[in-house]
Amino acid sequence: MKTIFAIFFFLSYSLSLRAQERGENETAMQYYQNGDYQKAAPLLEKLLFKTKNEAYLDLYFNALLKSKQYDVADKAIKKLIRQNPESLKYGLLQGRIYKEKGEPENATKAFDHLIQTLPDEEVRIRALANDIYQLGEYDLAIAVFLQGRKNLKNDQAFTFELLSLYRFKKDKNKLTEEYLNALSTMPQMLQQAETVLPSVFETNADYLNLQNALLKRLQKDPQNESYSKLLIWQYLQQKDYEMALRQLIAQDKRTKDNGAIVFEHAQLFASNKAYETAVKAYSLLLLKGKESEYYLPSKLGLIDANYQLLLSGKNDKKDIMKLADQYQEILDEYGSNTKTLFALRKWANLQTYYLQDPKKAEVALETALKIPGISNTEIGEMKLELGDIYRLTQQPWEAILMYGQVAKEFENQNIGTEAKYRSARLSFEQGNFSYAKSQADVLKASTEQLIANDALNLSLLISDHLETPTDTLALKMYAAAESLQFRNLDQQAIAKVDSIALLYPKNSLTDDILMFKSDIHIKNKNFNLAVPLLKELINHQQKGNWADEALFILAGLYEDQLNDPEQAKTLYQKLINDFPGSMFVTEARKHFRKIRGDNIES
Repeated sequence: MKTIFAIFFFLSYSLSLRAQERGENETAMQYYQNGDYQKAAPLLEKLLFKTKNEAYLDLYFNALLKSKQYDVADKAIKKLIRQNPESLKYGLLQGRIYKEKGEPENATKAFDHLIQTLPDEEVRIRALANDIYQLGEYDLAIAVFLQGRKNLKNDQAFTFELLSLYRFKKDKNKLTEEYLNALSTMPQMLQQAETVLPSVFETNADYLNLQNALLKRLQKDPQNESYSKLLIWQYLQQKDYEMALRQLIAQDKRTKDNGAIVFEHAQLFASNKAYETAVKAYSLLLLKGKESEYYLPSKLGLIDANYQLLLSGKNDKKDIMKLADQYQEILDEYGSNTKTLFALRKWANLQTYYLQDPKKAEVALETALKIPGISNTEIGEMKLELGDIYRLTQQPWEAILMYGQVAKEFENQNIGTEAKYRSARLSFEQGNFSYAKSQADVLKASTEQLIANDALNLSLLISDHLETPTDTLALKMYAAAESLQFRNLDQQAIAKVDSIALLYPKNSLTDDILMFKSDIHIKNKNFNLAVPLLKELINHQQKGNWADEALFILAGLYEDQLNDPEQAKTLYQKLINDFPGSMFVTEARKHFRKIRGDNIES
C-alpha cells in the first residue's frame, strides 16, 4: 500500500512540475511576443537552466540584448561556456554580446577564436555558419566556410553556400572566383554560372575581369573545357565575336570535335548580325569535307551570311555575281521545289536589285508561283516581290494588280496591309499624290505600328508639300529619287534630291531630303556622313516631322557603330523627355537603361 502511495505521490508531483513549467513557458512567451523583454528574460533564464533545453537559448539572450542587459548576458554566457567550452553556439553568442555591447575588439577576438577552434566536422561547421547567417553576419559566415575548407582539406566543400553568400552580397569578384573554383571539378556548374553572373554583372568591366581570371586559369589548366566554354560565352556577352570564334577554333582542334559547337555558334553569329564572323565559321566547317553532317547546312549558311553582308552594304559586283552563282548551283543540283524556294527567291532578289536584271527575276518568280506544295503565305510574299519587280520594269498596272491580289487574299493580315502600303507608295512615285494620300490616310489606323508610322509619314509628306506649284514639282522629283533608291541606284538618287534645291530653292522638302540621304548613307555603312544630316534634322525639331526618329537613329549609331554609349544615352534621354508620345520612346527607354547598367529583361 505504501509503494502504491509513493508512486501516486511521485506522479502527482511530476505532473504538478510540468504544469508549472508549462505555465512559466506560456507567461515568458507572452511577455516576449509583447516586447516586454525585461520581464521575459528572468523567466526564460529559469526555463533554460532548469530544463537544459537549448530551444530557450536564443530567446533568453535575445531578450537580454533587446532590453540592453549586457552585463547579465555576459555573465550568463561565460557560465555556459564554463559548462561546455567546446560549444560553437556559445562562442558565437559571446561575440554577438560584445558587438552589441559596443566592444568591437572583444567581439573580433571572440569571432577569431571561434574560427581558430573550428572542428573538422562538416555538419557542425555548416550548423555554425547557418546560425551566423541568421544573425546577418555574412562576412563571418564566409570566413567560417573558408576555414572549414582548410580544416576538411577540401577546396570544393561548401561551394553552393559560398556561391549563395557571394551572390547575396553582390561580391562580383568573389562570385567569379568561386564559380571558376567549382568548374575546376564540376563542369555541370557551367550553365548555372552563365545564368547567375549576368544577374550581378553591371558593366563590361565585370566581363573583362572574368576574362582575365579565365585566361589565368587556362594557363594553368589548358585542358579544362568548362573554362574554355565560359571564355567563349564571355566574348559573346561583350559581342567580341572574332575572339569567340578564335577560341572556338582552338577548342575544335583540341577536342577533335565533329563541328557541332562551331556550327551552333556560326548560327549565333549570323543571328546577331555578325555576318563576317559567321562567314569565317561556316568556311571552317566546309574544310571538314563533304562527309561531315554539317557540310551542306554550313554551305547554305555561308551563302546566306554572304547574302546578309550584301544587304548590309557590301556591294562588290564580283562578290554579288559569285553569290548569285552559288544560289544557281543549289537550284541546278536540287531543282526548283519547296525546299529550294529560299535559294530561288534570293537569287531573284540579287538579279533585281544588285545585278540590274529584273526581267530574269520576273520570269523566275512567275514560274515559282506554279511550284506545287508552296504555302499560301509564301505565295503572298512572292507576289509582293513580283509587284516590286513590276514597279522596276515600268509595269505599274501589273504591280497594282499583284498588290491588289495580296491585299484581297490576306485581308486584315500584316502581309495584306503591307501590300496596300506598297500600292500607295507606287501611286506616290507615279505622281498620283491625291490617291496615294487617301490610301495612306486609311493605313494610318493600321494595328501594324511600323506600317501605320510609314503611312503617316507618307500622308504628311504629301500634304505638307502641295501648297504651291513649286512644292508639287519638287515633290515629283523627290518621288523619282525614291524610285531610284528603290532600285539600289543610290548615287543617282542622292544626285536627284540634291538637284531639287538648285531647281526649286524655295522648296519645303529640306527635312525629308536630309532623312532620305541619311538612310542611304546608313545602308551603305557611311555612318560619318549620316551623323551631320541627322543632327541637322534634330536641330529642326520645332518645325520638322523627323526629329524624334532622327534622335532614335542617331542614338543607335552612337551605341552600336560609333562606340560612344554616353552620347547615345544623352540622345535617348532627349528623345524620352522631348517626345513622350513618340513611337520610339519605349525602345529608347530600354536602350537608355541598358547603357546605364540596369539589369533588364530583353
